[in-house]
Amino acid sequence: MAATPTSPPADEAPSIKLGADRAYVDLRDRIVTLRLPPGTVLREDELMREMEVGRTPLREAVKRLALENLVAVQPRRGTFVTAVEAADIVNITAVRAELEGYAAELASRRLDEDHRAAAEALLHEVEELSEPDDPDWLMRFDERIHRFTWEAAGNPYLSETLERYFTHSLRIWYLVLDRLPGLGHAVHDQAHLLEALLAGDGDRARRIMCEHVLDFERELLAAFSRT
Repeated sequence: MAATPTSPPADEAPSIKLGADRAYVDLRDRIVTLRLPPGTVLREDELMREMEVGRTPLREAVKRLALENLVAVQPRRGTFVTAVEAADIVNITAVRAELEGYAAELASRRLDEDHRAAAEALLHEVEELSEPDDPDWLMRFDERIHRFTWEAAGNPYLSETLERYFTHSLRIWYLVLDRLPGLGHAVHDQAHLLEALLAGDGDRARRIMCEHVLDFERELLAAFSRT
């Protein structure tokens, strides 16, 4: 008689999930920042050693990343980091522009006291920004404003979807980083978004966010064409 499958003890399940979540974030960051560039073969034993993670959490992370099209599992060949095509930029942006704009509109209408204080603090940071030369820092700062907007929108399903598409955009940005103009102007433009959120002007917030995303697409496409 075949053995009956057993689930891990209840007290072990949270730690397994936590380990898988950590492995997912770590591996995703390696792919996005090109430490694992497109086309790289994922070697399980090597990654386990480098990431200090077990086989099960690593495999769970790879499954999630495959669903997000960041890795591709090819039977009898292995698991690879997916390639990036110019069409990806257009298709990702088409989704992001609509959803990011919608998130901004929702955020402007749902800004509570805590989020209002956070928006004011972010606006002050933007106004005091002195054009740092570090493009990675600028991108991370821009990312903070996007994530704040998603959170203020108050829709976890929308946030989860935007997280996925933003990750793809970020990876493309790293691919063409050396061919992009400075990001300072794009970050400074976010001041207008924060002002619209604080004013409760949903239409303006949506319009500004859409244009911000589309401007980013135009810069990525121009840089990508120079590869």
